Amino acid sequence: MPLNLNNAEFIRSAVKPADFPRDGLPQIAFAGRSNVGKSSVINKLLNRKNFARVAATPGKTAHINYFLIDSAFYLVDLPGYGYAKVSKEEKARWGRLMEQWFADNSLMTLGIMIVDARHKPTANDCTMADWFLASERPFLVVANKLDKLKKSEIEPNIALIRETLGLGASVEVIPFSAQTGEGRQVLLQRLAAHGGCTL
Repeated sequence: MPLNLNNAEFIRSAVKPADFPRDGLPQIAFAGRSNVGKSSVINKLLNRKNFARVAATPGKTAHINYFLIDSAFYLVDLPGYGYAKVSKEEKARWGRLMEQWFADNSLMTLGIMIVDARHKPTANDCTMADWFLASERPFLVVANKLDKLKKSEIEPNIALIRETLGLGASVEVIPFSAQTGEGRQVLLQRLAAHGGCTL
């Protein structure tokens, strides 16, 4: 069946492992630094303005949020990381929740990590990429904010992202712009393939 992106609903915010859905549906996880535009990427992907709420203050996704897309797969919005104005206790809580989620390798079907196409990935980005790579599940990187780059900067920046994150040739890096929608079709195809749907 063709994927109907209009049929998308928020299911729950998970704060502990018992909250993670285990109904056998594919789970496609999105992760990224707090100010990298993760919510904007998800909104552009689904053609919705405020589906994944774009917070005025980065770092508001404190739980693991589950959205059901066309009853076919879960879009899993992992907590944003690397935001300084959060207490140590809160950071530790986020860390534990993420560790518990990644520890159960029956959950994730595809991992999608969002980085800023303009900058070298941070130490936190490298840690997140290591978690995805260690999971041995399919994984790709979305280089967002492509619209902020000159054409001549795109290729060297993508190469720097690959090198810094230690990505092998099998890990795809998709240049993306949540503003213009560039890269949206490619990312949608990957989602549909891993979610068991067609476009």
